[in-house]
Amino acid sequence: MLKIQGVHTFYGQIEALKGVDLEIKQGEIVTLIGANGAGKSTLLMTVFGKPKARHGRILYEGRDLTRVPTHEIVRLGIAQSPEGRRIFARMTVFENLQMGALCTDGSTFDEDVRMVFDLFPRLEERRTQRGGTLSGGEQQMLAIGRALMSKPRLLLLDEPSLGLAPLVVRQIFDIIKKINQAGVTVFLVEQNAFHALKLAHRGYVMVNGVITMSGTGKELLDNPEIRAAYLEGGHA
Repeated sequence: MLKIQGVHTFYGQIEALKGVDLEIKQGEIVTLIGANGAGKSTLLMTVFGKPKARHGRILYEGRDLTRVPTHEIVRLGIAQSPEGRRIFARMTVFENLQMGALCTDGSTFDEDVRMVFDLFPRLEERRTQRGGTLSGGEQQMLAIGRALMSKPRLLLLDEPSLGLAPLVVRQIFDIIKKINQAGVTVFLVEQNAFHALKLAHRGYVMVNGVITMSGTGKELLDNPEIRAAYLEGGHA
């Protein structure tokens, strides 16, 4: 579904991604783990063309996205819930969901809102509340819900557990599983390696802009190097 081939991305003269190769098949949950500053978020942003890949190709269902405008990429069926949530703080929950649906024809809007509220009952309770007054967990739910309103086939999630309490983290990961079971392919960037690898079908490890390891979620969870670097004394 998504193939990233030899991608190099730069911020000015600084090379953030150094020849990244990665593949996501339809129906999978694939996670990318790594330390803060490894280049994980840069990879997701590069898929959307901000920043653009200087070298390499990003193929989505066979089409090269490296020169496609960001708004057109959304229309192709890819959505992103960004790091830091970035909801519209002054808009209500419902208005945020309306913004997520702008790239659709609106014919299934009511059905799509109902789907989001079924996944996140808390959002229905807060539908007239301004986004900026929500708790951190509720804002994360809203960011994911807003992304789902564009009816994506591929959902990119950037650090959905960041800054959340352990109980809320478990709820978010349970919902990601439900989203995948409903037919949406998920590419998950996450520092919480334990929960991410436990959920994912496959995973990749990124260090300083380079993919250093890949395997099934279970293989990476059981790998002594991964456990030492990301799990021991941490989320497990």
